Amino acid sequence: MKRSLFRRVFNRILHPMARFLPGSTSLRPFLHRLRGVKIQGRVFIGDDVYLENEHPDCVEIHDGAAIGLRSTIVAHSGGTGEHGNIVIGKNATIMSCCTVICSAGETLTIGEGSVLSAGSVVTSDIPPRTLCAGPRVRAVATVMVPYTLEANHRDFVRGLRPLRVSNKSKEEG
Repeated sequence: MKRSLFRRVFNRILHPMARFLPGSTSLRPFLHRLRGVKIQGRVFIGDDVYLENEHPDCVEIHDGAAIGLRSTIVAHSGGTGEHGNIVIGKNATIMSCCTVICSAGETLTIGEGSVLSAGSVVTSDIPPRTLCAGPRVRAVATVMVPYTLEANHRDFVRGLRPLRVSNKSKEEG
Protein backbone atom coordinates (compact mmCIF):
# COMPACT_ATOMS: atom_id res chain seq x y z
CA MET A 1 0.00 0.00 0.00
CA LYS A 2 1.42 3.36 -1.06
CA ARG A 3 1.31 6.00 1.67
CA SER A 4 0.89 9.69 1.06
CA LEU A 5 3.87 11.95 1.59
CA PHE A 6 1.98 13.68 4.39
CA ARG A 7 1.34 10.37 6.21
CA ARG A 8 4.98 9.29 5.84
CA VAL A 9 6.26 12.62 7.21
CA PHE A 10 3.68 12.55 10.02
CA ASN A 11 4.84 9.04 11.05
CA ARG A 12 8.51 10.10 10.91
CA ILE A 13 7.76 12.99 13.30
CA LEU A 14 5.68 10.88 15.71
CA HIS A 15 8.10 7.94 15.80
CA PRO A 16 10.97 9.63 17.74
CA MET A 17 8.42 11.15 20.12
CA ALA A 18 6.93 7.70 20.75
CA ARG A 19 10.43 6.28 21.35
CA PHE A 20 11.72 8.85 23.82
CA LEU A 21 8.88 10.65 25.59
CA PRO A 22 7.75 9.27 28.97
CA GLY A 23 4.59 7.24 29.47
CA SER A 24 5.29 3.56 28.82
CA THR A 25 1.64 2.60 29.37
CA SER A 26 0.00 5.86 28.32
CA LEU A 27 1.69 8.39 26.00
CA ARG A 28 3.91 5.99 24.02
CA PRO A 29 1.08 3.57 23.14
CA PHE A 30 -1.12 6.57 22.26
CA LEU A 31 1.50 8.00 19.88
CA HIS A 32 2.08 4.59 18.26
CA ARG A 33 -1.69 4.25 17.75
CA LEU A 34 -1.65 7.63 15.97
CA ARG A 35 1.13 6.26 13.74
CA GLY A 36 -1.08 3.29 12.82
CA VAL A 37 0.24 0.52 15.09
CA LYS A 38 -2.70 -1.71 16.03
CA ILE A 39 -2.70 -1.69 19.84
CA GLN A 40 -5.45 -3.48 21.73
CA GLY A 41 -5.96 -2.73 25.41
CA ARG A 42 -3.28 -1.75 27.90
CA VAL A 43 0.32 -2.41 26.82
CA PHE A 44 3.80 -1.45 28.03
CA ILE A 45 6.30 0.05 25.59
CA GLY A 46 9.73 0.74 27.11
CA ASP A 47 12.23 3.51 26.37
CA ASP A 48 13.76 3.69 22.89
CA VAL A 49 11.61 0.90 21.41
CA TYR A 50 11.73 0.99 17.61
CA LEU A 51 8.33 -0.07 16.24
CA GLU A 52 8.23 -0.45 12.44
CA ASN A 53 8.73 2.99 10.94
CA GLU A 54 7.68 2.56 7.31
CA HIS A 55 4.66 0.28 7.85
CA PRO A 56 3.43 0.79 11.44
CA ASP A 57 0.04 -0.68 10.53
CA CYS A 58 1.78 -4.05 10.04
CA VAL A 59 2.39 -4.36 13.80
CA GLU A 60 -0.36 -5.60 16.13
CA ILE A 61 0.09 -5.60 19.92
CA HIS A 62 -2.50 -7.28 22.13
CA ASP A 63 -3.69 -6.45 25.65
CA GLY A 64 -1.16 -7.00 28.44
CA ALA A 65 1.85 -7.25 26.11
CA ALA A 66 5.12 -5.61 27.17
CA ILE A 67 8.08 -4.56 25.03
CA GLY A 68 11.30 -3.85 26.93
CA LEU A 69 13.66 -0.97 26.35
CA ARG A 70 15.71 -0.70 23.17
CA SER A 71 13.88 -3.53 21.43
CA THR A 72 13.34 -3.38 17.67
CA ILE A 73 10.28 -4.63 15.79
CA VAL A 74 10.65 -4.56 11.98
CA ALA A 75 8.09 -5.83 9.46
CA HIS A 76 9.71 -4.83 6.16
CA SER A 77 12.65 -5.86 4.03
CA GLY A 78 15.02 -3.11 2.97
CA GLY A 79 13.87 -0.62 0.37
CA THR A 80 11.75 -3.08 -1.60
CA GLY A 81 8.49 -1.74 -0.18
CA GLU A 82 7.48 -5.30 0.66
CA HIS A 83 6.44 -6.03 4.22
CA GLY A 84 5.13 -8.71 6.51
CA ASN A 85 3.00 -8.55 9.65
CA ILE A 86 4.00 -8.96 13.28
CA VAL A 87 1.48 -9.98 15.95
CA ILE A 88 2.48 -9.75 19.61
CA GLY A 89 -0.01 -11.85 21.56
CA LYS A 90 -1.91 -11.11 24.74
CA ASN A 91 0.35 -10.98 27.83
CA ALA A 92 3.47 -11.67 25.75
CA THR A 93 6.68 -10.11 27.07
CA ILE A 94 9.64 -9.01 24.97
CA MET A 95 12.52 -8.21 27.33
CA SER A 96 15.08 -5.47 26.60
CA CYS A 97 17.24 -5.31 23.50
CA CYS A 98 15.33 -7.93 21.50
CA THR A 99 15.01 -7.84 17.73
CA VAL A 100 11.90 -9.18 16.02
CA ILE A 101 12.04 -9.12 12.22
CA CYS A 102 9.55 -10.51 9.74
CA SER A 103 10.06 -11.57 6.12
CA ALA A 104 8.02 -9.90 3.41
CA GLY A 105 4.64 -11.51 2.85
CA GLU A 106 4.81 -13.48 6.11
CA THR A 107 3.10 -13.10 9.49
CA LEU A 108 5.31 -13.59 12.52
CA THR A 109 3.47 -14.26 15.78
CA ILE A 110 4.76 -14.01 19.34
CA GLY A 111 2.28 -16.30 21.08
CA GLU A 112 0.03 -15.40 23.99
CA GLY A 113 1.88 -15.39 27.32
CA SER A 114 5.29 -16.06 25.74
CA VAL A 115 8.48 -14.44 27.04
CA LEU A 116 11.55 -13.51 24.96
CA SER A 117 14.65 -13.17 27.13
CA ALA A 118 16.84 -10.08 26.81
CA GLY A 119 18.88 -9.84 23.63
CA SER A 120 16.90 -12.43 21.69
CA VAL A 121 16.70 -12.28 17.90
CA VAL A 122 13.43 -13.66 16.53
CA THR A 123 12.69 -14.40 12.87
CA SER A 124 9.98 -17.07 13.21
CA ASP A 125 6.83 -17.74 15.23
CA ILE A 126 7.04 -18.28 18.99
CA PRO A 127 4.39 -20.68 20.34
CA PRO A 128 2.03 -19.53 23.12
CA ARG A 129 3.33 -19.67 26.71
CA THR A 130 6.93 -20.34 25.73
CA LEU A 131 10.09 -18.84 27.25
CA CYS A 132 12.74 -18.32 24.58
CA ALA A 133 16.35 -17.49 25.27
CA GLY A 134 19.67 -16.88 23.59
CA PRO A 135 20.83 -14.74 20.73
CA ARG A 136 19.70 -17.58 18.45
CA VAL A 137 16.36 -17.96 20.10
CA ARG A 138 15.19 -21.40 21.19
CA ALA A 139 12.34 -22.58 23.36
CA VAL A 140 13.53 -23.46 26.88
CA ALA A 141 10.37 -23.63 29.01
CA THR A 142 6.59 -23.53 29.04
CA VAL A 143 5.13 -20.42 30.70
CA MET A 144 2.33 -21.22 33.17
CA VAL A 145 2.06 -17.71 34.71
CA PRO A 146 2.31 -14.90 32.10
CA TYR A 147 4.89 -12.22 32.88
CA THR A 148 2.48 -9.26 32.82
CA LEU A 149 2.72 -5.83 34.46
CA GLU A 150 0.78 -7.18 37.44
CA ALA A 151 2.70 -10.49 37.65
CA ASN A 152 4.90 -11.37 40.59
CA HIS A 153 8.39 -12.36 39.36
CA ARG A 154 8.59 -15.27 41.82
CA ASP A 155 5.25 -16.65 40.60
CA PHE A 156 6.44 -16.37 37.01
CA VAL A 157 9.69 -18.25 37.75
CA ARG A 158 7.86 -20.91 39.80
CA GLY A 159 5.45 -21.36 36.90
CA LEU A 160 8.14 -22.19 34.34
CA ARG A 161 8.17 -25.80 33.15
CA PRO A 162 11.49 -26.69 31.46
CA LEU A 163 11.22 -28.33 28.06
CA ARG A 164 13.01 -31.61 27.50
CA VAL A 165 16.11 -31.27 25.35
CA SER A 166 16.86 -34.13 22.96
CA ASN A 167 20.41 -35.49 22.57
CA LYS A 168 20.50 -34.04 19.05
CA SER A 169 19.73 -30.56 20.44
CA LYS A 170 22.50 -30.92 23.06
CA GLU A 171 25.04 -31.81 20.33
CA GLU A 172 24.01 -28.81 18.19
CA GLY A 173 23.99 -26.34 21.13
